[in-house]
Amino acid sequence: MKIGILALQGAVREHRNLLHRLGVETVDVLAPQDLNGIKGLILPGGESTTVGKLLVRYELLEPIAALGRKGLPIFGTCTGLILLSKHINNSDQYRLGLMDTYVERNAFGRQLASFEADMSVPALGAAPFHTIFIRAPYISRVDAGVSVRLSYQDKILFAEQDNFLAVAFHPELTDDTRVHEYFIRKLNN
Repeated sequence: MKIGILALQGAVREHRNLLHRLGVETVDVLAPQDLNGIKGLILPGGESTTVGKLLVRYELLEPIAALGRKGLPIFGTCTGLILLSKHINNSDQYRLGLMDTYVERNAFGRQLASFEADMSVPALGAAPFHTIFIRAPYISRVDAGVSVRLSYQDKILFAEQDNFLAVAFHPELTDDTRVHEYFIRKLNN
């Protein structure tokens, strides 16, 4: 099994290292041909406007969206959550538009408002998950078909729809592999 990691910006190395610890082969996705043969795709954090423009420049926006519509499992963290969403409040930036979600960008404030917290995520088991939020977005609303896996103060931080998984935090910056394992299970369904 091989998982692609969009390698235009963000925590690519951290996702790669975590997946390698789980015994998963990875490929950095920088061009459309890098999508060949992958069983899933991770969209890491970064700056969503910039990544959206780079997706267009490197001719990846439509090929990734098409694969997602055909059932390719896609997992977005932070910026990836924004790019997966059909609706980005007060923004017309480029996006994949695959999940029936409404997103607020930089919703917790500027860089200084970044934070960490242990949160209960029942889908991941009984032990709390250490979440890391860096200029994080959140999902303000979901349409039918989207399952909420974690919310905090009326903000949705972890959602799933069909073959898509999106989190507002950075699981790749922790030693806890449970979110990535959850994604890997989607590839095996």
